[in-house]
Amino acid sequence: MITGVGPINSQLLSKDAGSVTGVSPTALAPTGVDTGQSFAAMVSEVANRTIDTLQGAEQVSVRALQGDADMRQVADAVMNAEQSLHAATAIRDKIVSAYLEVSRMAI
Repeated sequence: MITGVGPINSQLLSKDAGSVTGVSPTALAPTGVDTGQSFAAMVSEVANRTIDTLQGAEQVSVRALQGDADMRQVADAVMNAEQSLHAATAIRDKIVSAYLEVSRMAI
């Protein structure tokens, strides 16, 4: 079950979450001119980690079909992949929503 924004944020910042991870807190902090590059790097890293998690779940599933992994491993990998995909989709939706709001602003 996916909980509120706080746990998702902690997953983004921790390396143990197994999904969208590896973003340092300094990458999220505004640093003047570098802010756009930090945001782009963060989004890219989240996307790459999500893809890695999905591919890992697929590999565990294939190993289970070959008899090398048990169903618990498959369930854990698929649940982590699902959570990663939901978080990445939520981030994407927020980015699109913010872009649309900015584009509607009067100049």
